[in-house]
Amino acid sequence: MPGSISYTTLQWALVIGSSLLLFLVSPLAGSASAFYRGARRERQPGTWALMSSLVISWLFAKSITNAANLGLSFGWIGGVAYAAYYLSFAVAGLVIYFMRTRGGFTSIHAFLHTRFGRGALLLFSLLIAFRLFNEVWSNTMVIGSYFGDAGTAAYYWAIVVFTALTLAYSVKGGMSSSILTDVIQMALFAVLLAVVLGAILPRLDYQLGPLFENQVGDGSAGAMASGGFNLLLVAILQSLSYPFHDPVLTDRGFLSDPKTSLRAFLWAVPLGMLCIVLFSFVGVFGRIAGVEGQAPVEVARLLGGPILLVMNFIMITSAASTLDSTFSSFAKLSVIDLGNRQTDTASISRGRWAMVGITLLGTVPVFLNPAILSATTVSGAMVVGLAPVFCLWWVPVPRYSFAVSVLTGLVFGTIYAAGAWPASLTVGTASYADLLSVTVCSLVVCTALFLAPLWFNSRRAT
Repeated sequence: MPGSISYTTLQWALVIGSSLLLFLVSPLAGSASAFYRGARRERQPGTWALMSSLVISWLFAKSITNAANLGLSFGWIGGVAYAAYYLSFAVAGLVIYFMRTRGGFTSIHAFLHTRFGRGALLLFSLLIAFRLFNEVWSNTMVIGSYFGDAGTAAYYWAIVVFTALTLAYSVKGGMSSSILTDVIQMALFAVLLAVVLGAILPRLDYQLGPLFENQVGDGSAGAMASGGFNLLLVAILQSLSYPFHDPVLTDRGFLSDPKTSLRAFLWAVPLGMLCIVLFSFVGVFGRIAGVEGQAPVEVARLLGGPILLVMNFIMITSAASTLDSTFSSFAKLSVIDLGNRQTDTASISRGRWAMVGITLLGTVPVFLNPAILSATTVSGAMVVGLAPVFCLWWVPVPRYSFAVSVLTGLVFGTIYAAGAWPASLTVGTASYADLLSVTVCSLVVCTALFLAPLWFNSRRAT
């Protein structure tokens, strides 16, 4: 990695310059509709703006790092497997469309409060607040890693400065800033990705073996391929529940009219998948070249200083888009969804203070031991119980069905996270076999428990 002062100066120039530019172009939200619903001149976001915002808000620094690392581990199937999570856009888009047009609900929280009561609203809000909290430190740590090793002064300063500058333009415009800057960041991400691919693709060995196989671990290409396919199945199944614990995604389903929102969600699926698969070729190239460690960093180092700088800029772009969306969603959650406040001008001030609060809290783990905290992150395995709640939203189950399904999913996920999942319930020994098993079992059990009251009622009636 280049160690000259000029290179370090360029890194800081990218962080500070891009953040200041976004601050200048961000509109100053003068109304609650602008701050919480992304309206500009009282106009709702269009299909392209909403689609760009959806995609780039999910192309966060940690996500594209995972995509590259999976390409490193499994070849092309690793990228395809991770891209399958973007089916979440289609699932959420269709569910929200019908909730709005047939159910008349104005938000996810309005649906939960009406159908399952205040307790369900609070439990769900706790889950998504914890997710938003983790989005802050998990993305800023990726930025810090490009400036220095964890624990160094350069590492911490990069995180603090980057987070503060992103907060500045988020506070200025709220959701309207988030939507506008997401469009800019999406376009910038596409250009930067093209530059990286331009350096990588001509150097790839296009023989099928290196692209499809992987000689790591026990050296079994078949076992590694099975691990990639296991993750693909996990992603498809978890797409039924995963999107609903992400308010960054679901909030955008209510910003425009139902048809515009649905179009944006559906178009986001192929675009998001394409971005992930293409970025996973960073890892595929790294595997062929024999690198170890974090694929984006190591491949960039292998290709030289300019590509490392471009990779750095990609991470800055993706992390900033996720952070500003996180701040906007937390402001809405705390002031509107939980605070039960009217969307008046005074609520904007409360939303801005909420952004400051989540920034401070979400940055604290950076200075502790994030590995300990990350073990408790609400993962896809832990929120499988949300699948029947939302995918079967129209089914007239009793209120307690929500708690039974969600808490059961959390139990399954906790058992898996603790490494206590029984080997007897796992089919095969390839990577992600246990995750696939717990996902299938959790989905079946949660759905059965969610619908069980209807079965008991029908038995009583007969």
